[in-house]
Amino acid sequence: MEKKNILVVEDHALTRFALMTSLKDVDFISGLYEAKDAYECYNILSKQKIDIVLMDLGLPGIDGISASFEIKKKYPDTKIIVITSHNEEKEVQKCIQAGISAYCSKDIKPDKLISLIIDVINGAIWFDSNVAKYILNMAKHEKEESKKETSYNLTSKEMMVLNLLAEGNSNLDIAKKLNISVNTTKVHVCSILQKLSVDDRTQAAVKALKENITG
Repeated sequence: MEKKNILVVEDHALTRFALMTSLKDVDFISGLYEAKDAYECYNILSKQKIDIVLMDLGLPGIDGISASFEIKKKYPDTKIIVITSHNEEKEVQKCIQAGISAYCSKDIKPDKLISLIIDVINGAIWFDSNVAKYILNMAKHEKEESKKETSYNLTSKEMMVLNLLAEGNSNLDIAKKLNISVNTTKVHVCSILQKLSVDDRTQAAVKALKENITG
């Protein structure tokens, strides 16, 4: 493995010392750097190419999340592993938004940390089991938001009509299957065309299938 430069950002001296000690003799680490806050972190990054940043969240002044956003903005190729005692959902979500590669607890064992660093170098994304539920909640929320955004404010009845329309049913077929009149079906179809900003049934069906609007 190509040797990498690693920066430990941790304000507590004892914890920082423990992390530095755990990593000092690792063969794939070329340079090992340390910073007690975001300012020192930025200074090192401006002078030295850093491949991996081990980031504490509870930093004085600029917190670890804000620092992570700034690092990923200026140095997108630098990967960030959050090592923290924090496990609040909002913090986890913000870390994901910042583009971190891993989120683990400070009680992680040295051999596991080294293994995790290798995995991240190889492109892996990893989150501690204690915060995994937050990731699932976030994914579920994003899925719901995505579905909401692509629904074009269609009513439940219009969604039913659109489903049948996309399957190739005529207005008469749709009316029979939904037990409504043909005129009512036409009204729904006209409303669907307007909401989807298309000119005809075919365009509506194509857009519905392309954007996965139908369910």
